Parts: sequence; C-alpha cells; structure tokens
Amino acid sequence: MADHIKIRKAQGTWVVRSGGAVLGESTNALELSEGDYASVIYFPRSDIAMALLDKTDKVTHCPHKGDATHYSIVNLSSVTENAVWSYEDPLPDMVEIKDYMAFYPVDSVKVEQV
Repeated sequence: MADHIKIRKAQGTWVVRSGGAVLGESTNALELSEGDYASVIYFPRSDIAMALLDKTDKVTHCPHKGDATHYSIVNLSSVTENAVWSYEDPLPDMVEIKDYMAFYPVDSVKVEQV
C-alpha cells in the first residue's frame, strides 16, 4: 500500500443522503485518508440503494488505487451527475476498498456520522 494512504474501519454508523433520500446507512464503512486530503468515507456497496444510482461513462485514474468508475444519483427531485465513485477493480494493494463506494462532497450530497 502507498505509505501515504491509510484505510481503517470508520467508527459508528454512517449515512449518506441526497435530495431528501437516504442512499445508504452502514456500520461497516471504511475511512480512507490520503496525504493532506480530507478523509473519505467508503460505504459497502451492499449498504447502498443501488436503484438510485446510474453508472456513467466517466472513469478517473489514481496511480495508487487504480481506475474509478462513476455513478450519478437519480432521485425524485434531482440528478447529481458523477457524484459517486467506486474502485471496482482496484490495484492489489487497495483491494480492501473493492465493492465500496464513496461520494463527492457536493451541496446535494451529505455524508455524516449518526
């Protein structure tokens, strides 16, 4: 694993909401910290309402984690384009985040500990 990336179990219960809808709630979330960036909460895919997400064509690359697939959040009140990412086939040192999803910190998406 890259020395500047740390992955640990996130303490407590975490929830993600968008447009008034609860997209997910988990006691099995992971917290990833990378250098000077703010920590990111990764939710197990099994704890996310996948029916509210649409996979997009956007792919970004991290030299330490691999290629990230993106999803838009689609709910009754809005569509938030490319607001979610997932390393569906991460590099070997990052296999711990496979089958987890993270959310960009945009106004319409709230990730919080409850």
